[in-house]
Amino acid sequence: MVAAAERARQIAGARRTSIKLTALQTEVDLGGITANTWSYGEVPGREIRIRRGDVLNVELRNQLQRPTSVHWHGLALRNDMDGVPDLTQSEIVPGGSFAYEFTAPDAGTYWFHPHSGVQLDRGLYAPLIVEDPEDGGNYDTELVVVLDDWLDGLGQTPDAVFDELRAKGMPNMDHGSMPAMPKSELLGGDAGDVVYPHMLANGKVWKAPQTFTTKPGQRIRLRLINAAADTAFRVGVPGVSMTVTHADGFPVVPAELDVVLLGMGERLDCVVTVPDRTVPVLALAEGRGSFAQVLLSTGVAASADSEALAVELAKLVVPEMNALRATDSVALPLREPDVTHDLVLEGPGDKYSWTINGKVYDPTEGLPVRSGQFVRLRMQNKSQMFHPMHVHGHTFQVRANGKTGPRRDTATVLPGRELIVDFDANNPGQWLTHCHNVYHGEAGMMTVLSYVE
Repeated sequence: MVAAAERARQIAGARRTSIKLTALQTEVDLGGITANTWSYGEVPGREIRIRRGDVLNVELRNQLQRPTSVHWHGLALRNDMDGVPDLTQSEIVPGGSFAYEFTAPDAGTYWFHPHSGVQLDRGLYAPLIVEDPEDGGNYDTELVVVLDDWLDGLGQTPDAVFDELRAKGMPNMDHGSMPAMPKSELLGGDAGDVVYPHMLANGKVWKAPQTFTTKPGQRIRLRLINAAADTAFRVGVPGVSMTVTHADGFPVVPAELDVVLLGMGERLDCVVTVPDRTVPVLALAEGRGSFAQVLLSTGVAASADSEALAVELAKLVVPEMNALRATDSVALPLREPDVTHDLVLEGPGDKYSWTINGKVYDPTEGLPVRSGQFVRLRMQNKSQMFHPMHVHGHTFQVRANGKTGPRRDTATVLPGRELIVDFDANNPGQWLTHCHNVYHGEAGMMTVLSYVE
């Protein structure tokens, strides 16, 4: 069934792109701050850019001291290339390699990262852009902005943080002090479990930002990717409205917004028109009092410093991202599902356990679906923290208050709230479904959508 689904995705005359990727330990410059981390050679890793319908072949060589893997986040690819150890493949052992090969069926903004332990909270991530030949009419150029929270190689490691969470059931201690739990009214309570010393945009701290040279009047397509492990970001260009055009790669009815919110794993595409001054693309770490930025430089000085602009951006009302509306070309019609699965999200329990339907992750147990079914997931958040829920191998239709929301593969469920999503079961296999807070997922908040005969 998996091979047949892949053949159906293939198109005549498709291009083939072959890339060699190496996971290794290295030092990276975060902007005057050196961190010893794991990466694909740089942070973020080098962008992969292909076209819709292309075949991508990536040979990953593991030069780390630990096993690793690669998950191609958001793509409806063949199941045995999804990169989930113990579910779709064996981990890639130190010194070993694995060749990923699949057809990219849908255009959009995607990315890739490990699905091995908490490795995502290191530097192992990079953008994957699948171009649509029909795009480009409403913008002049593109800028990919990858956001991250950072602690690795600065006296801490993600594995040590996770061990501390499991041992104490509380956020990591900050040099022996009481943990500073971030809070956010926008996120409905707790904004994170981990204390981070830095926030990054394209691998740099805010004081040493990447500068993108542009000119007044130029229209830039911003491809925003939240690659963080534990942090949601509100993003805006002060004094400049953004036209949101895509959510998780799929087109939405264009919406003019001043600020947007991205949970972990989520992506948004926005078009901005450059003003007659240098402006930052600001990414405020929600509830944490810190930010990252990329500068859009016109050669004319900014009208205010970034710290002051961040304070003003934090005052803006953030709209509900799940209220964006998919375009008619991609929206799934509202109809009665063939099967409905409830996913009750709870935690933290003993030893920092996070559960779905009262259970921690077991790859041998899953939620059964059959090919051809119209499937509904009803996600109910009974915890005090937000959960960006990600479904592998599919995009779902968000049902926002009974209306058609965006098509997504990752959507945030706020505390005490319910989120209903629908999808077509048209990609057979065993598909991980989980919270994209890497610590919640590793502590058990994962399950499997399991295709059965």
